[in-house]
Amino acid sequence: MEKQALKSTDNAVYALHYHLVLVTKYRRKVFTPAMLERGCNIARDICEKFGCEMIEANGEADHLHLLIDMIPAVHPLRLVNSLKTVTSRRLRKEYPARMARFYHKPVLWSPSYCLITCGGAPLEIIRQYVENQQGA
Repeated sequence: MEKQALKSTDNAVYALHYHLVLVTKYRRKVFTPAMLERGCNIARDICEKFGCEMIEANGEADHLHLLIDMIPAVHPLRLVNSLKTVTSRRLRKEYPARMARFYHKPVLWSPSYCLITCGGAPLEIIRQYVENQQGA
């Protein structure tokens, strides 16, 4: 197993890995493979804007898995809220007909989410789990 590398800033040494799962509202199977790929790309861009790195991203028709390497300066809730807001807005704009089949209001995500720290499990195991999620 590969040992997790520590990163550092001027005043901190850290390894902050999070497994985030976002679920569609009412668990509706909204995502096509193209939408899933686009959602992952949007999420990757958002992570980069926050100074974080998306290690892996995948999902199924009703949810998205993201494995994120975060920096200490970013509050996890701020990143999660931005990920949910921006992916919802952009996917609704880019796939309006598909979204209208499932939702009459401007929604995509359930209000809840699952955020798990990955310090206890080897990162490679979690990466394989996310990588092996079935596509839509």
